[in-house]
Amino acid sequence: MSRAFTKEGDQEEIPRVPLRAYLPEGVPNYVTKEGLAALNEELKKLEAEHAKAGDNYIMSNFIEAKMKLLISRINSAVEVDLSKASKETVSFGAWVRYNGRVVRIVGVDEADISKGLLSFVSPLAKAMTGKKAGDVIEMKGAERIIVEVVSYEPMELTQMAVDRPLSSSLRGRNDRSNPHSSTMDFPPSVEMPLDCRVAPQSSAPRNDEQDKPCRFEPEMNPMQFLPIVNERGNIVGRALYMELHGGNKMLHPVAHLHVVNGKGETTRRYWWHVEFGDTPEKTLKRKMEETLGLSGVKPKLKRQYIREAKTEKELVYVFTVVSEKNLPETPLEKGYVELFAKD
Repeated sequence: MSRAFTKEGDQEEIPRVPLRAYLPEGVPNYVTKEGLAALNEELKKLEAEHAKAGDNYIMSNFIEAKMKLLISRINSAVEVDLSKASKETVSFGAWVRYNGRVVRIVGVDEADISKGLLSFVSPLAKAMTGKKAGDVIEMKGAERIIVEVVSYEPMELTQMAVDRPLSSSLRGRNDRSNPHSSTMDFPPSVEMPLDCRVAPQSSAPRNDEQDKPCRFEPEMNPMQFLPIVNERGNIVGRALYMELHGGNKMLHPVAHLHVVNGKGETTRRYWWHVEFGDTPEKTLKRKMEETLGLSGVKPKLKRQYIREAKTEKELVYVFTVVSEKNLPETPLEKGYVELFAKD
């Protein structure tokens, strides 16, 4: 939590407690044996931290609040007996190999897609549940999934990178008029197309094809953790991308960038989600360099406001930067343009 302690006048603010992993209302809190043990171990560590806090009432209250949320999860936990599961079909606790990857379906507090641990409430886990080896699953906007192996004995999990943007080939049939639409449930395994990467500076002659700007594609990674914030921008928790865009209206920050020329005319508009642990400025500067090839320029914060749509709620930070560079073209679809309507 990057802003755990802030000062307001002469009073120190008690830090807000990060939310636990998202669990839909009314859904049982299923856990594996290992998951329940991990929750109890987490509680022991918090109890030890609470004892060390002593008379520091701010830290003491903060730890107590975290313990309260954790104890609630432990008390509601339903440990699943894997010995009763059908060994041929996918269900909670199973190790599944699909398309060359190995994941395990686990509880929401255990989930970590980077380690191959998949939450049972995620779309992919739901799609695979009940399937057998050899079954094929078609998911809108995602690659075709072939279930190769189902096991209830430990298998080596696939380590997955979760910080790359989806390429257009993986986006498939997603609705491009809505840059947030995506039903993929696994991280991308390929990089952006070659012609859309920012090439290093070179003194070699460039041809017309190289000078042609690529098309900017908003980054969408359903399994990426993003920060949840309050209206002041303080981080109060985190949730998966797909949870934040599923209609629950948890406030999360985004950075809008307006590129203007020397005449003050807006030539491009871009946006990115602020990454967990980052400030909007830090995410923006990194994305400007990685995605647009803009470095050594300082964007200016114009304003911030809350944008609420049907499926999401965002704290928007609007920045401007002056540049005459030939930057990637931005989508012209109505859904994309409307994102900047209140900037």
